[in-house]
Amino acid sequence: MTTDQRMTVHTGPSKADQAAIAALPQRMIAGWALHDASAIADLFTEDGVMILPGLYRKGRNEIREFMAAAFEGPYRGTTVAGTPLDLRLFGPDFGILVTEGGVLAPGDTEVTAERAIRGSWVVVKQDGEWRLATYQNSPANT
Repeated sequence: MTTDQRMTVHTGPSKADQAAIAALPQRMIAGWALHDASAIADLFTEDGVMILPGLYRKGRNEIREFMAAAFEGPYRGTTVAGTPLDLRLFGPDFGILVTEGGVLAPGDTEVTAERAIRGSWVVVKQDGEWRLATYQNSPANT
């Protein structure tokens, strides 16, 4: 087989990159368990976007402020669960992770059908670290 000298061949993501991306939901779960708005915001790029039903926040500061207020209000005492369903990398520093999970109310051990979501995580590698460029979720059961 001959190849064009100008062609770039990607051999696929390393196991370390795959693991780092798959760990993002676990980092979200850990930050949420501590109600640490900064830990959640720090998962995002500086200009990252969080889209939830009825909500759009852009940038770590907006995301941090939203999460801090939510942990004092509607998310007080909650935890989250999430499991990766699909990971697709489109180059050495860009991919999409799809998860399912949801918010658990205090005392819940499983996500209820009403709180079940599917999430799309647009991930980018910046300065050697995988971060969220965009996170969006929607109800899983609609």
